[in-house]
Amino acid sequence: MSATQTFANRFTSVKLATPPNKGEEGACADAGRPSPNTRAEGRFLPHHLLTPPLTRPPSPSLVEASDRYAPPATSYLNPRDYPRQQITPAIGLRFQPQFQIRDILSLPEGDGKRAAIFKELAYLISLHGVCAFPAQDLSAADLLVLATALGRASGAPADSDLHIHPTAELGENGEPTIASISNVAGSMGRQINFRDERSEFASAGAHSDISWEGRPARYSMLRMHTLPPTGGDTMFYSSYAHYDKLSEPMRQMLSGLTARHSGSMFREQSRRFGYKLHLGPRGAPENVGDDFVASHPVIRTNAVTGFNTLHVNQTFTERIEGVTIDESRMLLDYLFRLQAQSHDAQVRHSWQKGDLCIWDNSCVLHSATFDYDPTCERSGDRAVFVGEKPYLDREHGKSRKDFLKTVV
Repeated sequence: MSATQTFANRFTSVKLATPPNKGEEGACADAGRPSPNTRAEGRFLPHHLLTPPLTRPPSPSLVEASDRYAPPATSYLNPRDYPRQQITPAIGLRFQPQFQIRDILSLPEGDGKRAAIFKELAYLISLHGVCAFPAQDLSAADLLVLATALGRASGAPADSDLHIHPTAELGENGEPTIASISNVAGSMGRQINFRDERSEFASAGAHSDISWEGRPARYSMLRMHTLPPTGGDTMFYSSYAHYDKLSEPMRQMLSGLTARHSGSMFREQSRRFGYKLHLGPRGAPENVGDDFVASHPVIRTNAVTGFNTLHVNQTFTERIEGVTIDESRMLLDYLFRLQAQSHDAQVRHSWQKGDLCIWDNSCVLHSATFDYDPTCERSGDRAVFVGEKPYLDREHGKSRKDFLKTVV
């Protein structure tokens, strides 16, 4: 039986839930709607990934014709043993603290169960955009191992590796070190952001990591270890939902366009503070040099789920190519406003010490919130694994919203 058939059977073989009668304890006002306690584990997604069971099978036309985007056939992370909560319908999944990623990392590397769990976890992250794991007992070195394991399990190209940021400090032998995300500059003023260069519009900082690389990031992960007393939350934005908000004529027009992404600000930072940039390779053979410029499709297909996304961001996207500068400004103004003002496509993570968040950059933007006392430190460890060159799958790419209508 193919993975596609298994995927389809997963919907058709489950026992359908019987709606509660009105007046019963825990029943909803409308019998056809889920009760609040069922919403906690979600009713929008494949049944081995979330519970309760789906209420009807998907349309045959939307069951993936190829196995490329099918979810994992085997599940180890069932919701009863690994409780989690779907944070919003559009984005976000939060696991309970008893799920310790260190337990998976401790399994032997050749163990088939270890590989299967990482594959399932990668799919969950790409499906929900971002997953939060509270109170994780992980070292900085563990993050490098975790990022590599997730990237490999998700089907990233064989030559993908950990990204080395141009501003990063390297080890004695030139090996990548864990990147520090901090409001405190490192040696020689090395820092990814500077307060005096940020817009006062907080949403202007929304971005997908290293979109200016020819091969940008697939998964990023951040574990915070030093936090201010209050503030410093991170906003996450669903690029699936942004695509779903576009009308069909707008989708068709944007599907034929590319956009230029630039990280030229890093050259200015190195000049300003007098340190050398890492010129590559930075996690992929294509990621070399000091141009820090790449062209990517405006509409992109997530390589794990097959859902289409809007692939522009205010931080790094300079212009849409193939149109006049005025048309580019008009289109980007609209698309950036769509991203910034769609609070139904956003989730806010308030950090606690030891929290780990992992997100898929091909379907999520993120932005730190600089609302805290600047004399307080906000620092964490970050690891990034490089993915594929962005592409649009015109044959199999689909709307997440339209697809999920067929499985609820």
